[in-house]
Amino acid sequence: MRPNTMKAKLLAGEPVAGVIISSADEQLVEVLGMAGFDYVMIDCEHGHMSVREAETLVRAAEAVGVTPIVRVPHSSPHEILRHLDTGAQGVVIPQVNSADDARRAVEAVYYHPLGRRGLAGTRAADFGLTRPLSEYTVEANRELAVIALIENVAAIDELPAIMAVEGITAVTIGPADLSQSLGYPGGRNHPEVEAAIDRIISLALEAGMPVGINTSTGEEARAARERGCLQTSVSSWGLLAGAARAYLAAAAGA
Repeated sequence: MRPNTMKAKLLAGEPVAGVIISSADEQLVEVLGMAGFDYVMIDCEHGHMSVREAETLVRAAEAVGVTPIVRVPHSSPHEILRHLDTGAQGVVIPQVNSADDARRAVEAVYYHPLGRRGLAGTRAADFGLTRPLSEYTVEANRELAVIALIENVAAIDELPAIMAVEGITAVTIGPADLSQSLGYPGGRNHPEVEAAIDRIISLALEAGMPVGINTSTGEEARAARERGCLQTSVSSWGLLAGAARAYLAAAAGA
């Protein structure tokens, strides 16, 4: 397993920028990696990809030195196992609303003594051909990242307990689902949604836990960093649409 540069930067207090990829296009991953992003978040929750297709994106990320993480569709140990066995270097777990949710995720991701993930000579372990599995498990426990997605108002009061679970690398905010849970679906800038985001960031900073957020633009990402977020993610479709509009506006002299 390669060093997880995204995790290393987060733990060192350095900002990281990533792209949410929801289409099984290896060249898209390569281009965005070459553009300078720190990680790709392979979206198997809202994207329509099989584990096999997600594995091709993991390979593409490795080819350009970008950290591949997977947003799993749900936190079942079976689903987490299948994606990590492809060689993904971490998972984003949706709807982490309690310490029990966080503990279950940690147990599914890590090997003993942190967790109970099933062990086999998979691609993540170089098919068991390059070193003993006992060495691989130590390396995997060091390099893998577990990111808890905070996207429900119910999680906010539980956040200190969630962050206290050993093995949680970072928490990240999903503004869209958070707005939905607060009763303002799509109301990213509603005062109550903004207040909830502020509280999540504040609690994370108090705990010394890296915190991230999904953003739509570079300006949003910069503002999030100024609020204390180290990890910012943007949709690949948002990037494409923004660049396309900027091109058309410039071409028209607008």
